[in-house]
Amino acid sequence: MKRIVLMLIAVVLCQMAAMAQPKATFKEMVYDFGTIKESKGQVKHTFEFTNTGNTPLLVLDAVASCGCTRPSYTAKPVKPGKKGKIEVTFSPAGRAGTFRKTIKVKNNSPEKVISLVITGTIIPKSREKK
Repeated sequence: MKRIVLMLIAVVLCQMAAMAQPKATFKEMVYDFGTIKESKGQVKHTFEFTNTGNTPLLVLDAVASCGCTRPSYTAKPVKPGKKGKIEVTFSPAGRAGTFRKTIKVKNNSPEKVISLVITGTIIPKSREKK
């Protein structure tokens, strides 16, 4: 009987531990800069998220699909119910036309990697109205 009770306690504790996890809930996963002029230089957008889980969320890294896109992020643990940010800087220099860049956010949630996307259209300096 003692053995059964101990096994049940162990199962319940394991299930409770499995339920205790962080979760990043983003306000948006895709951001469209619209039409931007190459001559205006870099543009930025901040993706905001809330840890809707019940343990601290850690952003381990944020990696862009291109060198023209530079992400930075909240480095300290984000407690349950609190907010964090992924700021993305995009440089249109030397580019023209439409773009779509992906930012992979590595974290300690069950998802492990969350993909964010920025899009837009670049008007090159040569085609801008003077």
